[in-house]
Amino acid sequence: MNYTFASATILLLLITDPIGNIPIFANALRHVPPERRAWVILREVLIAFVLLLTFMFVGEGFLRLMNLSELSLQIGGGVILFLIALRMIFPPPSGETPDSVGEPLIVPLAIPAIAGPSALATVLLLVSQAPDRRLEWIAALGITMAVSAVVLVLAERIQRAVGDRFVVALERLMGLVLVAMSIEMMLRGIKTFASQLARL
Repeated sequence: MNYTFASATILLLLITDPIGNIPIFANALRHVPPERRAWVILREVLIAFVLLLTFMFVGEGFLRLMNLSELSLQIGGGVILFLIALRMIFPPPSGETPDSVGEPLIVPLAIPAIAGPSALATVLLLVSQAPDRRLEWIAALGITMAVSAVVLVLAERIQRAVGDRFVVALERLMGLVLVAMSIEMMLRGIKTFASQLARL
């Protein structure tokens, strides 16, 4: 699947899921003083950005080291995205998320809430498909992190303004779009695999 700058940005936004992260951040920051919450959010987003950016540059070497092909990454990434999308549409009970005590650092906000396995697989996929367009993928990731930071810093205001039901509905709509994208990714990978078999 050939991604454009716009489609890569949308994909990264769906994967990092800032709307879906609102309740996770709210729970993790419950014991953090209100005046420090914005700073903690910005710090965690920056840590996630640096990690994903690092993966963009070491991703190709990682694929070679693990002897992984672009095709296997595409199909495997599609499966992961599909599972993530299902959790967005059918979220687990809210009681499953444990309360955090004190100020969180790196875990669980930067990793895995923002830079989880699906986000790491996505940046690997983008770079492996078009390494010459790395600057575009960096810009797409930068926009994604900026949007995530704004949404999460304004999370309490967003929840008050639109209500919890709207946030849940938007989260499930994003999940539906991600389901379609993941299936398209898997179908293209299977089609490529079938054509390779036909040539043997």
